[in-house]
Amino acid sequence: MTTPDVPRSLWPSAPPTPDALTGGLTSADPVTALAAALATSTVTDPPTAPATDSLTAPVTGPVTADPAAPPAAHPVQSTIPPAQPAHLPTEPVGLPGQPAAFSPELARRDFPILHRTVNGHPLVWLDNGATTQKPRQVIETLAGFYGSANSNIHRGAHTMAREATEAYEAGRAAVAQFLGASSPDDIVFVRGTTEGINLVAQTWGRANLGPGDDILVPVLEHHSNIVPWQLIAKETRARVVPVPLQPDGQIDLNAYADLLSMRTQLVAVSQASNVLGTVPPVREMTALAHRYGAKVLVDGAQAVAHFPVDVQDLDADFYVFSGHKLFAPTGIGALYAKPEVMRNMAPWQGGGNMIESVDFTRTTYAPVPHLLEAGTGHISGVVGLLSALNWLTSFDRDAIAAYETSLMAYAQQALATIPGLELLGSAPDRIAVLTFTLAGHDPSTIADWLDRDGIAIRAGHHCAQPALAHYGLESAARASLALYNTSEEVDKLVASLHRLQQAA
Repeated sequence: MTTPDVPRSLWPSAPPTPDALTGGLTSADPVTALAAALATSTVTDPPTAPATDSLTAPVTGPVTADPAAPPAAHPVQSTIPPAQPAHLPTEPVGLPGQPAAFSPELARRDFPILHRTVNGHPLVWLDNGATTQKPRQVIETLAGFYGSANSNIHRGAHTMAREATEAYEAGRAAVAQFLGASSPDDIVFVRGTTEGINLVAQTWGRANLGPGDDILVPVLEHHSNIVPWQLIAKETRARVVPVPLQPDGQIDLNAYADLLSMRTQLVAVSQASNVLGTVPPVREMTALAHRYGAKVLVDGAQAVAHFPVDVQDLDADFYVFSGHKLFAPTGIGALYAKPEVMRNMAPWQGGGNMIESVDFTRTTYAPVPHLLEAGTGHISGVVGLLSALNWLTSFDRDAIAAYETSLMAYAQQALATIPGLELLGSAPDRIAVLTFTLAGHDPSTIADWLDRDGIAIRAGHHCAQPALAHYGLESAARASLALYNTSEEVDKLVASLHRLQQAA
């Protein structure tokens, strides 16, 4: 016997309301007690692991924690105990306005993977620009969801479907709050930044671009913010216009101003470059674009983990990011669009979830954002994203940004001691991305050498070939830092690169 669909009018209209003192829920719904239990979870400090502990011994198979050891935790947790009923995270946990003190050591103990070894050495994870590692809270949330709470959402008439729907829509509300959006209805869940940009290109772009229209794209952009615009430009006979860079990796704002015209329909720009670390003046660029009636899409993939974002302050028409660069699972991300813009976007995929009614004569569609979310979404990914946002925002974000800036400065000075090493980009406003070349060594050789010492970096074109071509390069090595990296890890990177030079 199948479960009948629940009419959309009976879906939860909004996520539960947080209780400021307990982190629980004030609405009378099936997950109230569960959320309250989550907010009062026990906090314990992790024990000091001996040298032979499974988290520090050489790894030859899957990484598992010592089952006798209590979970590492910092003072704010958002987890689902896998062996108990579904404690679905539905709201950020903790007292509003009182983020926990931040230190990299405090953050590190939430990451089991940072305590493993690679090739006999403690792991030094410096590939955060590609993906960040996941805190224990997120890992346990995912295990708990699949172990005791798994259900499809929105249309089920049973308890678990309602609980999963509450958590999913709470995730939407958390993303809206994280980005400074005015409403959860401004948020569309996507697989990541790439899908979000393609969605805008194929919906808004197809409806609004035509022959002779311009799409301005700075040279520093990731391929995912170039190729979708090339595809839709070819289809609509618009054109993609590159905005040049200055020698230090900043966008040439004079050239940008000159390129803007009444033909400009869209500006697509990253809030932080994945290869140069450059943080463009997006707010000012957006204001100038709006003078010409152009829309602005901001790629926030590299920004969201490093500093607070406010889409309303930026006045962005679209903003996209990926969860996996934000300590959340892969395969989940979000698109923000201004309400007046999203209301005029047509569906880009058809199927379940995005409809009100279907027959062979007429189909009526659901309102946004569901209109743009055909099929079953990445439900566990949203639950994991919510847990990651709870974890990240439990810290003082300004303290994180200040720490990363100081760590980057330390790393720049240390790397400058290595003969033949050249850092790319020197924009004054930047995130902790350190892309470099080393005389006499191919980037892949550098990465392989560092891997022998347990140090993970990235080598190649970083999906930003035009940015590298600006420096006459086809590939480079990149060390990208996150809040859990330390000066000791930077020292290990520098020492290993010195040994590489001496071995040559």
